[in-house]
Amino acid sequence: MRNLFSSSPSYARRMLFLSVIAGVLLLVDTTTQWLKPARSWIAELTIPIFSVALLPRWVNETVNEFADAANLKEKSKLQEVELLILKGRLQRMADLSAENSRLRTLLNATEILQHSVLVAELTGVSPDPLSHTIIINRGKDYKVFEGQAVLDADGLMGQVIEVYSTSSKVLLISDSSHALPVQVLRNGMRSIAEGYGDFRHLALRYVSTIADIKVGDQLVSSGLGGRYPAGYPVGIVASVDTISGNPYLAVDIKPSAQIDQSRYLLLVSQTVEKFGASKNAR
Repeated sequence: MRNLFSSSPSYARRMLFLSVIAGVLLLVDTTTQWLKPARSWIAELTIPIFSVALLPRWVNETVNEFADAANLKEKSKLQEVELLILKGRLQRMADLSAENSRLRTLLNATEILQHSVLVAELTGVSPDPLSHTIIINRGKDYKVFEGQAVLDADGLMGQVIEVYSTSSKVLLISDSSHALPVQVLRNGMRSIAEGYGDFRHLALRYVSTIADIKVGDQLVSSGLGGRYPAGYPVGIVASVDTISGNPYLAVDIKPSAQIDQSRYLLLVSQTVEKFGASKNAR
């Protein structure tokens, strides 16, 4: 320090002067309120500096919030798909329970049906109100085929009628040109459920006035015709009315599927497996 002062007398004098000034200011600040306005003014000037210093932290927190939101959205989508698959597998439980006693009597039964599913997403809806068709994001790339059954988490939706490379067109069961073989879960009575252009209603055709059917009966696919796998929910009988002079009942069905609301769907593939045999033995 001596060398520094001896080599630069003017520098030493300036440092001494500044030190004295600083000491005086500290003494005045601690013993009086004279410098309080100046402190407030200086503090306001330093606020932007603190803000700039915190900017990296804010940026990092913002990036983390967006990342967390994206992760939550992805997890929610995966959980929705998993729930859809589980609901699809559970749909046949009621039918299997009702058929259990009959299957036990069929000692010569050699085959049962095992169904695998493919998750699809609805990507388009027909703009024609008279045509109940939709577009899904699965096609030839996923081995989708014409006639493949489509269902949502609650019941049958329809069947694939056209297959493209990456998408397919599905005819809904509510379309006026669609007919589906069904049976009453309670007693096994068979009939045909037809659409007539209403997402929330189907009709059973040619049901005799002496048929054993009543409000609340559950209808499932019968599997006749080989188009749809058996045992999947189709709808619930909403009303049964007689029409004067008509030998048939007017039976209104409320579809089980949320035909005009479901976004994620299942494409069902049925394969035949020998009763009691493992999948690897096929």
